Amino acid sequence: MENVYKNLSAISVADKVEKKGRFDYLSWAWAWHYIKQEYPTANRTVYENDMGIPYFTDGKFANVKVGITINGVEHIDYLPVLDNANRSIPITKVTSFDVNNAIQRATAKAIAMHGLGLSLWIGEDTARLNKAEEKPVVKKDVKLKLTVDKWDKVLMYIAKNKDKGLEYIVSQLSTKYTVTTADKNKIKKAING
Repeated sequence: MENVYKNLSAISVADKVEKKGRFDYLSWAWAWHYIKQEYPTANRTVYENDMGIPYFTDGKFANVKVGITINGVEHIDYLPVLDNANRSIPITKVTSFDVNNAIQRATAKAIAMHGLGLSLWIGEDTARLNKAEEKPVVKKDVKLKLTVDKWDKVLMYIAKNKDKGLEYIVSQLSTKYTVTTADKNKIKKAING
């Protein structure tokens, strides 16, 4: 008996891979093309709910269910209906176009479970977990001490902005320098002459 997975996973799809955001993907059309070349009797089943609609819902979001059958073996993929940022779309905002896109992506993923282009999805399930675990880097403002060598620059700034008052000058200097109470007193003295 032929090993479908081994046969399909040996096919290089590298020249057909496209980028969407930070993910690589294989177009459903290319995936289907390769499958039909190797297995002309392969077929796709787009599952419908009890009302004949090609998606399922929990009342909040929608999912599609697509099966690909090759040589009597069906692999099924369930995929949420997602927006361009890969976030689930609330059911009240789902369009037929969104459902169609999800069906095509689920088609490519169900084909991948047979072996074609599966490497594209390796790590996909942990990418969101890793993203959630990443802690945001808190940038610390680096402030300079108002030292003697910088005081000449500060005095020139004070002279140009004297009319704006002490609080304004201190607030502006505080964006770049660490202004101590002693520094504030020196600035006040410089303003008042």
